[in-house]
Amino acid sequence: MSFKKITAEEAACLIKDNDVVGFSGFTAAGCPKAVTKALAKRAEEEHAKGNPFKIGMYSGASTGDSIDGVLARAHAIKFRTPYQSNNDLRTELNKREAHYFDLHLSELQQYLRYGFLQKPDWAILEVCDIADDGKVYLTSAVGIAPTVARLADRIIIELNKYHPKELAGIHDIYEPADPPFRREIPVYKPSDRIGVPYVQIDPKKIVGIVETDLPNEVGAFTPLDKVTEQIGKNVADFLSHEMKLGRIPAGFLPVQSGVGNVANAVLGAMGANEDIPPFEVYTEVIQDSVIKLMKEGNVRFASGCSLTLSTPALEEIYHNLSEYKKKIMLRPQEISNSPEVARRLGIISINTALEADIFGNVNSTHVLGTRMMNGIGGSGDFCRNSYLSIFTAPSTAKGGKISAIVPMASHIDHSEHSVKILITEHGIADLRGKSPIQRAETIINNCVDPQYKDLLNQYLRLGQQGHTPHNMAAALAFHDTFIKTGDMRNVKWSDYV
Repeated sequence: MSFKKITAEEAACLIKDNDVVGFSGFTAAGCPKAVTKALAKRAEEEHAKGNPFKIGMYSGASTGDSIDGVLARAHAIKFRTPYQSNNDLRTELNKREAHYFDLHLSELQQYLRYGFLQKPDWAILEVCDIADDGKVYLTSAVGIAPTVARLADRIIIELNKYHPKELAGIHDIYEPADPPFRREIPVYKPSDRIGVPYVQIDPKKIVGIVETDLPNEVGAFTPLDKVTEQIGKNVADFLSHEMKLGRIPAGFLPVQSGVGNVANAVLGAMGANEDIPPFEVYTEVIQDSVIKLMKEGNVRFASGCSLTLSTPALEEIYHNLSEYKKKIMLRPQEISNSPEVARRLGIISINTALEADIFGNVNSTHVLGTRMMNGIGGSGDFCRNSYLSIFTAPSTAKGGKISAIVPMASHIDHSEHSVKILITEHGIADLRGKSPIQRAETIINNCVDPQYKDLLNQYLRLGQQGHTPHNMAAALAFHDTFIKTGDMRNVKWSDYV
């Protein structure tokens, strides 16, 4: 190898205060882990001297603790986009110690190319192999790596030997041209390969190779409980019913599913439902449940942006790479999350809501309308452009003190025009072809926890005249009551009207 080997500390010393850095990876899969730890330590040292040290950060989605966590704790983040899920970084954002712009994941790469966002000074990429001519083979995710590698002035490579070189071939790297020269993205089924298996880098931009042997930082998923299992069963039953009505083809349609225990429950229930045939996945995050369904013969192929897998599941793939490479493809996120491709393939989109209101608007991002949780991620990319957009949520949180269904969402990420189906453990609300009052009645009757049904029906009766019968004085009473008393069930409408 003709490239210079350097330590993580040497690499970190090259990055200056106010530089902008783009990272490979998507979730905690495929992210650099060594240079960023050294960079956080350097930031702490500079701060101790009274010197400023913060960087701007672009990533595919969330990252592992070795990026977002260590840099947040070191107060080394100037701005961050497009998505995060780290507790320490969340604290920084909600204290406004760092700027955060929440962005649809499919848009970041083109925003960078268009010049809407500051060009990265640096790219730090985790790879499993590198050729002398600058071809690099990524590890367990792609994210925005092709774009930041092309735009960045200088590149640091983390050559991670934990990931086998034989991963080469699982990636499909493709960047669309920019308007007015862009053509259609030629993906007509999830298994279509349209690019090359490597990211091509100008070798002159590579300042050094940092060798590592560090596993991904994907944590174990929360075990399923009765609520999540029932949500999964309700989704599977709904899709089975749609097939019987002829509204889903007999061969089924590609599925996109969010990340987390609810998503795992949904996919597991779909696999267990005898009426749902083996299907394909076109999504952003490939998680344990997809691999389990693949082994059972219920998933034929999975296209995504990352292998966000527990260690045992990832190691199983690595031990059987020749077989799994026939069934899995990893793409850049502007392709995995492409609205164009989602619309063409007829995606069934299944994502999780933080809260929804009785008229079908969904909040995916903000607690009580003000505190950022994680971000919109890819849910908007798929929701608006899917064949069926389904949102799921447990009907209550905090032991019943919070209702996930409220009179008016405290923040809206997905409007009533995009949300087609809402599902909780209590049932299914099909909102297609319904007026606002019909949507409200359907959601209250089918999805709301019994503790809150009377309260929400009372709110509807308080509604003022108009197409969408809100009472603006009382619309956020659930949230206001929780802030004052810690329990939404304590709301008294007489306090607001």
